[in-house]
Amino acid sequence: MKCPFCLSLQNRVIDSRLSKDAHVIRRRRECDDCGSRFTTYERVEELAPMVVKKDGSRVSYERGKVLAGIRRACEKRPVSAAAIDQIIDDLEKEFQGLGEKEIPSSYIGERVMERLRLLDGVAYVRFASVYRSFRDVNEFLDELKHLLQQRENAT
Repeated sequence: MKCPFCLSLQNRVIDSRLSKDAHVIRRRRECDDCGSRFTTYERVEELAPMVVKKDGSRVSYERGKVLAGIRRACEKRPVSAAAIDQIIDDLEKEFQGLGEKEIPSSYIGERVMERLRLLDGVAYVRFASVYRSFRDVNEFLDELKHLLQQRENAT
């Protein structure tokens, strides 16, 4: 592991802890050259399914892309980073559980929207407006009406 301060490769682990769900190991390290301490996170690399895009092309699943989309939707909203990470962790477990080698991007997008709808209505509409490529204000309003109807039915 490269020291982020002096870029030395000589460091040692001084503390290791499991995350709450035991899927990530947090390691505190100390650089042998400069003495700085830093934290690394270790996660098991699972075989991620291929994502089949709308045009039929196939790309590897990238956690960072899903994370970026959700973060963008949740920007300036009262949504914690932990809640966002939990959404992604849950979705990845679901995708792994499907046992499929390929997953349509539409399935991923719909599942993200479903989770955002439960978490924060504004973040959901932001994500949906980009994901569904709303062409005009009427489509946007239709989605808002649908969201409000779902909330009324839930109460």
